[in-house]
Amino acid sequence: MSNTSRSKAMKLRKSHAGWGIFMFILIFLMASVILALIASMLITFSVNSKALSEADAVNYMAKLYDLTDEKNTDLVLSNSNRDCYVLDKDGNYLTEIGKNTCDQSSGQPFSGIVGSYTAGTGVKIYTDKSHGFLTVDESGNLEFDYKSVLSIEQLTDVLYADEDYVSFPYWTSAPVKDGTLFVKTVIRFDINDLIYVGIIILAAGVLLLFVGAAMFANIISNIVDHVKMKRLLFMDHISDDHNWVRFLIEGEEMLKKRRNKSKKYAVVNLVFVKYRNFVLCHSVEEGEDQLRKVYNIIRRKIGKKDMVAHVSTSSFPILIAYKDEKELRMLIHSIIGELEKIDSDHKFAFQAGVDLIPASPKKRNVVFLEHYYNNACAARMTLEETDESGIAFFNQKIIDEHKWIDNIQERQQRAIDNEEFVVYYQPKYDPSDNSLKGAEALVRWNSPDLGFISPGRFIPIFEENGFITELDHYMIRHVARDQRRWLNSGYNCVPVSVNVSRAHFIEDDLADQIRDLVRGENCPTNLIEIELTESAFFDDKKALLTTIGKLKEYGFSVSMDDFGSGYSSLNSLKDLPLDVLKLDAGFFRGISDDDRGEKVVSAAIKLAKDLSMKVVAEGVEEKGQVEFLKHEECDMIQGFYFARPMPGEDYAARLAGGTATETVTESAEETVAEPETSESCETPEGADGANEP
Repeated sequence: MSNTSRSKAMKLRKSHAGWGIFMFILIFLMASVILALIASMLITFSVNSKALSEADAVNYMAKLYDLTDEKNTDLVLSNSNRDCYVLDKDGNYLTEIGKNTCDQSSGQPFSGIVGSYTAGTGVKIYTDKSHGFLTVDESGNLEFDYKSVLSIEQLTDVLYADEDYVSFPYWTSAPVKDGTLFVKTVIRFDINDLIYVGIIILAAGVLLLFVGAAMFANIISNIVDHVKMKRLLFMDHISDDHNWVRFLIEGEEMLKKRRNKSKKYAVVNLVFVKYRNFVLCHSVEEGEDQLRKVYNIIRRKIGKKDMVAHVSTSSFPILIAYKDEKELRMLIHSIIGELEKIDSDHKFAFQAGVDLIPASPKKRNVVFLEHYYNNACAARMTLEETDESGIAFFNQKIIDEHKWIDNIQERQQRAIDNEEFVVYYQPKYDPSDNSLKGAEALVRWNSPDLGFISPGRFIPIFEENGFITELDHYMIRHVARDQRRWLNSGYNCVPVSVNVSRAHFIEDDLADQIRDLVRGENCPTNLIEIELTESAFFDDKKALLTTIGKLKEYGFSVSMDDFGSGYSSLNSLKDLPLDVLKLDAGFFRGISDDDRGEKVVSAAIKLAKDLSMKVVAEGVEEKGQVEFLKHEECDMIQGFYFARPMPGEDYAARLAGGTATETVTESAEETVAEPETSESCETPEGADGANEP
């Protein structure tokens, strides 16, 4: 996992939905406060707008009071139908009409909400003590005391007017000639106006609630999606627990903790061998049930703070704290032993690769768990050649092997271009007269960087990465070129067999490719024998028959290598028109001490001759074997008894001095078809040759 991906995954894992809910509550509260402020401002504005008219009326009363003589002032005030009183400049009552409920301590110059009041000078407003619904703020505006308004008892007690109005009392003062006039004034609201304002406020509240509910629903939906996303990213659907991403992140966090710095950890790659075969024979559901059993057993066997996950199809990464390697091996063996018995009807196998993380004297600030797991996987892959359970520990040898593979792959194309591959020839002799009758072409690599490399060190790599097709072309071309050169030198050339890998036979134009390569070197096709390994006969038999037919039509002879190393040889002989049969070297190990072995070889030679095929025995090393094969009329022998593989120059010397009684020369009657475009084909399997060291 890249650092960017790891960082994003860790950020998502640590993210929580709490911030979303907190922000929703904060925004909802802010919106509610703003709505309340707007409603309060609207009511305050309405109250003070009406208070302006009342201030004008009080100013008018003050003017009438000033224009009236002292005897008639009470009459003027009485006609106003308002509670009022007049105080002189010293605060003494001059007159009083009605009930005085004015709270003089609350007085403020009236501003009228829109600035300084200009309808008159010296106008003030006061709270009514008996019904304090309206209060006076420091700016000289009237505003509601909402606590009093919400008191039902006070509200029913104070609301007075006819049925079409709702009134709220307060006091207003204005200066007069001999003191101050205080008048009880009333703010009246039309019921329809109140209903209209109430509807607006209610609608705004409903809208706020609706928007808030929508936001809350969206937040809940996002929280649910967030949880689902985290589950998809961090949970395995089979084990319902750790997956690879969570294992990687939490494992690295655990390794970095200071309290774990003195602990040694092992990273294990545990694989359920042949799991896909089980699923194929049963069902995916049954296979997943088995995987759950595997996970639960591993989880139970390891420590509480150790970690396990299920990844890919049948792999389980495990992170285990351990004290010593012996204890660790015993634990893994114990886990595998129990896993092998999870189903009484089946015998399962499990393979484990292990890499060790040493204790760190300092805190592990940087840990790449994926690196150790890859090492564990590389160790486990060394067990892939067997289907049995096993444990493999990562070591330097595995690193060296992978470095070798990298070195080979880095140099393979350059080796072709620079012709670093050398053709070696191993002669084949007729045991009846020891004459040279043929040879097999084998490859060696003389690298200026890596030195002289035997085929066993690079052929398997080429077969794995597909480059073997290039080497195959190279070998056919160079053998044809050598044969042409030796013909030109006057040698009595014999056929040389060249291995062709089984992968080539999926190509429809393989025969044409080989023909064009040989013809390009102006070499007779009857000097080249195409050698197929027995494994090639397990593939598409129809395509193989077509290719063999074309090769024989073009003048090539075709042989089967390693006859007897597999289990379908006789069936292949029945169906395929081969020219030469090569008996596997395994036939001749201990043949002189085993009558049964001699009978098998004798029968194989007789069978081949009955099918009009020549027989080559490879891997022959002892004189007794030669005498036996001579007695059985084997056509040719290839092995260390006569000659080891040798460079072309040494082989040419044998050609020059050979006493072959049957040589192959250039034929004017050879059949050659028109060349076609060639595709790549694969290199010899077993190109190292019989008895190669």
